[in-house]
Amino acid sequence: MGTPPRLGEHRLLDEIGRGGTAVVHLAIDASGREVVVKRLRPEIAADPAARRRLAREMAAMGRVRSPYVARLLGGRVDADPPYVVMSYVPGYPLSELVESYGPPRRDRLRRLARGLALAVAAVHDAGVLHRDVTPGNVMVHGDRPTLIDFGIAHDADAWQTTRPGMVVGTPAYLAPELIEGGPATPASDVFAWAATVAFAATGRPPFGRGSLQAVCLRIVSGRADLEGVQEPLAGLLRLGLDRDPGRRPSARWFAGALATEEVGVAGPAPYVAA
Repeated sequence: MGTPPRLGEHRLLDEIGRGGTAVVHLAIDASGREVVVKRLRPEIAADPAARRRLAREMAAMGRVRSPYVARLLGGRVDADPPYVVMSYVPGYPLSELVESYGPPRRDRLRRLARGLALAVAAVHDAGVLHRDVTPGNVMVHGDRPTLIDFGIAHDADAWQTTRPGMVVGTPAYLAPELIEGGPATPASDVFAWAATVAFAATGRPPFGRGSLQAVCLRIVSGRADLEGVQEPLAGLLRLGLDRDPGRRPSARWFAGALATEEVGVAGPAPYVAA
């Protein structure tokens, strides 16, 4: 049986993404507006836990308000299949742009880093943790980044840990405390922000490629490769990638530090951990 041409009031157009749990379509809503519809795969939708996860994703997205974050427009967890509707974000994933064209120039890189910091700050202001800030989850249109995919987000107030050896998120951008089984916190998202910006600045993940074990070992050892990142951005990234989550500034602080043309020169005072 093929893909249904409609889902609720939405006419499905091109399939633009497919993962282990969901299929993503470009669609047209009842008013003729382009939107994105993510529907759970049938074998996943049969699991009540998957529907609960989708409900959490919708609740998380619904609280965030930022021009740098994809907006929730609707959806139905009780539909068959369950689906969520999001604003259509034009552009291309940061991962594809950097791999195809190389790192952006300094001014554009600064604007991209600041926009992404504002996105993460807005997520945290809403009491949500994203938990998967990566180059593949950042859409770029011109100089504007937009953070997408809240599939593994959860409330910042919900104390949650991962068991040692259990990875939730994209390994190359995970904070060391998560790899070690600690709780996700806003500082974990900040670490992922810094790792993502480091990738944008150099064209390579800051903790390298290779086996999961090798990458995780470099992360927990604090061996970030920032060669080629110019100062003062390199100094900001070292703060964001600090091994100790208590020493990482907030996403809002980084957005302020990146607000001027000369990053860090006329920005806020140097960060001192409490």
